[in-house]
Amino acid sequence: MWERTLQDLIRGLRANKNDESKFIGQAMDEIRHEIKSKDMELKAGAVMKLTYLDMLGYDMNWASFHIVEVMSSPKIHIKSVGYLGAVQSFNEDTDVLMLTTNLLKKDLSSTPADIAVTLNGVSSIMTADLARDLSPELVGMLNHSRPHIRKRAVAAMYRVFQKYPDALHHGIGRLQEKLEDSDPVNVLCELARRNPQDYLPLAPQLFHLLTTSSNNWMLIKIVKLFGSLSPHEPRLVKKLQPPITDLISTTSAISLLYECVHTCIIGNMLQGITGDSLARTCVSKLAAFIEDPDQNLKYIALLAMVKIVPTHPHLVAEHQDTILSSVDDEDISIRMRALDLLSALVNRDNLQSIVQQLLSHLVKPESSAIPSAVQSLSQHIIPSTPAKSPGAPSQSTAYRLVLSQRIMTMCSQNTYDNVSDFEWYLSVLVDLAYVSNVDIGTQIRDQLVDVVGRVRAARSYAVKLMVKVLSDDTFLLHAGEQGSCSEVLWAAAWICGEFCSELSAPDELIPYLLQPEIASLRPDIAAVCIQSATKLFGYWASEAAKQWMESFLEDLKQAVDIMIEQMEQLASSNQIEVQERAANVLQLLIFIKRDVAMYKPKQENGFSDPSAAAFDPVSEPSFPKSLYLIQPLFSSHELNPVASIAQASVPVPDGLDLDAWIVPSMQDRVAEEGDDGDVTERKIKRNKKGKEKESGSRTKVKGGKKKQKEGGYQEELAPQEEETAEEKAERERLKAERLERMRDDPYYIMDDRSPKPSAEDVDSIPVVRLDGPLPVSQEEPRLPGLRSSASIRSAPPLFVVQKEGEMPAGVVITSQPSTPVPSSRRQTPNLFDTTTTPPLSLPSFQSYEVPDDELRTSTPEPIKVTRAKKKGTSTVKKKRTVKPDVKVGDEGTVVSR
Repeated sequence: MWERTLQDLIRGLRANKNDESKFIGQAMDEIRHEIKSKDMELKAGAVMKLTYLDMLGYDMNWASFHIVEVMSSPKIHIKSVGYLGAVQSFNEDTDVLMLTTNLLKKDLSSTPADIAVTLNGVSSIMTADLARDLSPELVGMLNHSRPHIRKRAVAAMYRVFQKYPDALHHGIGRLQEKLEDSDPVNVLCELARRNPQDYLPLAPQLFHLLTTSSNNWMLIKIVKLFGSLSPHEPRLVKKLQPPITDLISTTSAISLLYECVHTCIIGNMLQGITGDSLARTCVSKLAAFIEDPDQNLKYIALLAMVKIVPTHPHLVAEHQDTILSSVDDEDISIRMRALDLLSALVNRDNLQSIVQQLLSHLVKPESSAIPSAVQSLSQHIIPSTPAKSPGAPSQSTAYRLVLSQRIMTMCSQNTYDNVSDFEWYLSVLVDLAYVSNVDIGTQIRDQLVDVVGRVRAARSYAVKLMVKVLSDDTFLLHAGEQGSCSEVLWAAAWICGEFCSELSAPDELIPYLLQPEIASLRPDIAAVCIQSATKLFGYWASEAAKQWMESFLEDLKQAVDIMIEQMEQLASSNQIEVQERAANVLQLLIFIKRDVAMYKPKQENGFSDPSAAAFDPVSEPSFPKSLYLIQPLFSSHELNPVASIAQASVPVPDGLDLDAWIVPSMQDRVAEEGDDGDVTERKIKRNKKGKEKESGSRTKVKGGKKKQKEGGYQEELAPQEEETAEEKAERERLKAERLERMRDDPYYIMDDRSPKPSAEDVDSIPVVRLDGPLPVSQEEPRLPGLRSSASIRSAPPLFVVQKEGEMPAGVVITSQPSTPVPSSRRQTPNLFDTTTTPPLSLPSFQSYEVPDDELRTSTPEPIKVTRAKKKGTSTVKKKRTVKPDVKVGDEGTVVSR
């Protein structure tokens, strides 16, 4: 009978590509028939075909017993096929592995060819039981006379040590005797990664090999092994520094040179006086790798320098230009490693230069015009370097996102320790929003709010910058596009509203916050714009009241009408947050409009009769009183950053049990009710209905008569009959029972407060008295502009960063142990001066120019509110104590109103 071989099977698969499954099904049927044959040649051919199909994804675990039969063949070519099938299909859960122990021992004591085939196979099918049973034979194979047998035995011992660690006790000595071969060193190097302490006794012999061997591959393995051992034995560091330094200086093998440098880094060999010189040598070698055209050398050099920066940043900083040149590399992996290195290398001295160069990578190059005929001819004659394609790594969205995030991480790490000029950093954040073209607006928004909240000296410049952002319609027009960073409008609106005292003409900014395009923004941005416009209007109205003139009245009416018109449009929004805020502000504006409409100048409404003026309990000011309606709602408390431990430090009030139930559990309620609870409840309901009918029959209501009196109508109802004492007692009893049932019902909220008095106490109503009209400033109304408290200054401002944040009132802060800082790193004080040199500006886009204005006067004292004395009562006044509000939040956040 003619049988198909493996070559025939492969040809048939290639010839039946359209109907491969049918062909494989027929082949599997033939293999099932052949593998049951007693002819070992035919059985081995079936195993070979089955092994090939297994590599294509078809299962062959069903033939594991037949594979063991092929492994037991005395012929070497058939035995090899059996071990190949075992390596391909056997695993730790294979049942027939327990039948192979004696077979493997027999093959390990056979001819060298059988031993070699067995060692190759046993390394792949090793289990814990096989490792325990075969470890004596494999240890004996380490002394075999043939080198290829010893090499295979060493590889098999590695698998034995992994599966059966107890074999190390009698196998490690034999490996130590064979250290002259390179293979035991490879095994020891791999084993030392798991538990280096167990291999410290081999250090003297390994050191001898390090100083005497000339085999580069042997030296690489020994150096790597010492890199694992030296952190656990400090004396090795001093011993290894001279030979490794000699290898770094003399070897021409790049692979050995890198392993020596890497071992110095991970083995703590760069400490001390001798370590500094070794570190300088390592950094210079790595810098040469970065300049090498080989991309692999660049990658590993950048990777190694990242590990040297924490201990020797000054040495790496000497090659800053070389590292920055790697950011321009075409390979994205080298770019990422260069960014990692720059992030670790940044400090207060080089932050601005590094950030400006990274920021320039985000600026998209302008599209060049169509070349002329002469330029095209010259390009064909003299080939030039091709320009970067639009798909280059610098223009990919993923890379731009990572680069933008790294820029902010460099500046904000350790709560802005590396930032010396916060005005520069605010400009960088705005520039980043314009040029990034990735979805990073949320992070920029958080950074802007956090910097303004923590650094008081930067608030004036921040307001000026945010006015520029709001007046520019770039973010507003591209709000729906990907990477538009429209969240910056959130930060701009919030900063201008919260620190509106820096503005001299806040009314001119309100139209930008309430323009019709705001409704198309995200609900959270539109809501903040409404809230900030309200703050600006309240501040502008209060400032107008302080320097009130009768000519302001028309401007005030016009501003209120415009605000009402814009709020009415926003109040019809389909977003609930925008709708609610606009509706609330609209009601306040309507109140102000009515008050302004009723306002009359003081000379027209003055009191000619002194007795009439004395009768009026409130002295009228010279301006509409509603101008001070909105500002106190937002200026009562200053918003500051909150400490990270503030929430946990809030004291629990006396008498508050946080573990007690607010509402009794349903289980307790059911347990308290008796079995006859439903019957009793039905009786109560029935009695209640009967009483209602009985009382209803006795109650007679006479018809009322309507009488016309003095041009109006007055309705008179006949009085009802008085309730008897028995009916009143019954009604009180039913009410008490109903309240008792409702007290245990979790769906009712009981009101245990005492009932209010029926008669309204008119004398208890407080009367607001203005102590007198506020002094009117003699200044003329200011021109629109911004305050220039930080623009023109004789000395640089002191930027103080509030790192700790606010804590609740009355909390005692315990001192915490500070984290030690390496002496090589420069410590940053809490208070630092800005550099006198102006920040670098990008040549690709226009820098921001903020106008300077006059200084404004200080804010007048707030209005005092006093209570009127009650007539006929004691003269003792009760003072109202105002509890300080505790603003609690996460570290680095500023709570918004």
